[in-house]
Amino acid sequence: MARARRRTTAPRFDPTFGDHALATARQDLIVGRWQGARDLLRDTGRDWDRRTHRMRLLADTAAGIRTVETWQSADPDNPDALVLRAETEVMRVFSAVAEANRTAGAPPPSEDSLDRAHLDRAARICLQAADKNPADPIPWVSLMTLARLYGQSHPHVWHWWRELQARDPYSREGHHQVLRHLSARWHGSHGEMYNFARDSAAFAPLGSPLAALTQAARAEHYRQRVDIEGPSAVGLTYHWNHEVAVQALQTTMRQWIAHRSGIEYAQDVADLNMLLHGLIFAGLHNEARDVFRQLGDRPTRVPWSFSGDPEGLFDHWRAQLVG
Repeated sequence: MARARRRTTAPRFDPTFGDHALATARQDLIVGRWQGARDLLRDTGRDWDRRTHRMRLLADTAAGIRTVETWQSADPDNPDALVLRAETEVMRVFSAVAEANRTAGAPPPSEDSLDRAHLDRAARICLQAADKNPADPIPWVSLMTLARLYGQSHPHVWHWWRELQARDPYSREGHHQVLRHLSARWHGSHGEMYNFARDSAAFAPLGSPLAALTQAARAEHYRQRVDIEGPSAVGLTYHWNHEVAVQALQTTMRQWIAHRSGIEYAQDVADLNMLLHGLIFAGLHNEARDVFRQLGDRPTRVPWSFSGDPEGLFDHWRAQLVG
């Protein structure tokens, strides 16, 4: 499976993580050209990891414009057009939810985040995309993303998860969507989220970034506690450096960092930042120095923004640890 060689010169907070072909295709969509997205997805082939990342960022760009509909009209038999349309519809639903929450406040997880008809319409388009391109895991990633907007979750969510696993058992994005689904913020609890993260990391191959799911779970836990209880919540000082947190970080170093090859997964920049943040706040500075050398000057807003100014924090610790 082809992956991109490591890059260390991407612009700061670049969501493409230095994927220049993806950045160009996103710009093409903005000006109404769909051919760049078509060619990019065709050339990505069955590299599901990179295809998932590219599809989601293309959809994020397409959500506010009508270029993907133009592509579908011009090329109705292209399955990539339908898969992108499905993911775009999910992005549009999330945008509508965000707007509704700004005006009326967020509903509890037991209630639909948006009118059920809108959610069901997006789900139908995802299922059509899955039917049109049966080997592709991305429509199932889209459905797993959409599922958490249903009050008390969607009744078919774990069927969708099994369909995704059958096509891409170590899907990075799929696992992160399940992690969010199982969080206390949505349809689970801190315990369920941590259990899923630990189990997934334990069964992932050596060198897989799924090992960093435990750090993603801890960052989500921290964010929710701050949101609900405030930054002075009892015990929050030890959130990153108590024994269980430190053991999880050391396990991630052994299972992932010690076995990383010279080729990156599509979202390694995000996962390296997640791990690095945990190492620094746990006081494991020697391990953090090793991760900094692999990451370079490529910060992400999450999770650094949970602890303050993301760029300032990243620059401070990079200067302290690697100069």
